[in-house]
Amino acid sequence: MRKLFSPAKLGALTLQNHLVMSPLTRNRATGNIPNELMTEYYAQRGSAGLIITEGTSPSPNGLGYPRIPGIFSAEQVAGWKRITSAVHPKGAKMFMQFMHCGRIGHPLNLPAGARVLGPSAIAAAGDIYTDAEGMKQNALPQAMSAADIKTAVEEYAQAAKNAVEAGFDGVELHGANGYLLEQFIRPSSNQRTDQYGGPIENRARFPLEVVDAVIKAIGKDKVGIRLSPYGVFNDMPLYDAMDADYTYLAQQLNARGLVYIHLVDHSPMGAPKVPDSIKQMFRNVFKGSLILSGGYDAKRAEKDLAENKCDLIAVGRAFLANPDLVARWKSDAPENEADMSTFYTPGAKGYTDYPALA
Repeated sequence: MRKLFSPAKLGALTLQNHLVMSPLTRNRATGNIPNELMTEYYAQRGSAGLIITEGTSPSPNGLGYPRIPGIFSAEQVAGWKRITSAVHPKGAKMFMQFMHCGRIGHPLNLPAGARVLGPSAIAAAGDIYTDAEGMKQNALPQAMSAADIKTAVEEYAQAAKNAVEAGFDGVELHGANGYLLEQFIRPSSNQRTDQYGGPIENRARFPLEVVDAVIKAIGKDKVGIRLSPYGVFNDMPLYDAMDADYTYLAQQLNARGLVYIHLVDHSPMGAPKVPDSIKQMFRNVFKGSLILSGGYDAKRAEKDLAENKCDLIAVGRAFLANPDLVARWKSDAPENEADMSTFYTPGAKGYTDYPALA
């Protein structure tokens, strides 16, 4: 049996294979509440070893995009519970990804009383879609006060408890792709002069406070994190000290005993390639499981597993378009092509209607 399809260990969990469904924002959560359509979508993909949900906000302030789900209300917990109850019988384990969008957002996308927040009052370049008025410029965020930071840490911890209550096997902190945790890590978006800005020890302080609070809430065996070194998504330019900063992060995360680090490489979509040296550094420094993602097909996935470059392989678009991706890769069957025009639109089209093999 190919290693890809053999059972895998993830902390205390046994996964049915080494294939992970990457977190994929799909914007189907009308009113920010998980629904029956989402239940069908995730259950269709239950042959994965691990499913990481789409980015889900721990706070009303984090709902930067339209129709993304949250995990801070009783109604949201109940909706997610229906999803985990549908997925677990298929064999997959489920982690919820916590995505606080931070400065990537617009007041038109936020519920009443919520605010666009960031480490500093620096807007990200570019536009964001709103259901109400179409494309708008990314909003100027309010620089988070010490009280805002404390509240956000508490929101993450409560969200972790809510996720476990909803039946999740664990949570993934989204520290990648230009969202709030990465906004603190990167010097272009974090120009604070207090204990949360300046050297990496300060810029990493808030993300690590979140890690510590979530571990305290649900245990380190249930907590992973996603990082995107060399990622430039959402106005995150490269900078000279990146290798040193991410080495510091790897060391700090290892000391905390997280169950996994999930590295994303956006080079298949035109971003800079994550150097092999960075991936190897994480492999050397971090003693938990390492998940790699970024343009994998079955052949390259099998090769990287065989060469011990990582412990698990995460796949996004192929899972989006092929609910039965595991069966297709096992039998070398052709794959459905992903329809980009329906990635973020409401409704079943391009979501639950991709055909499985007969």
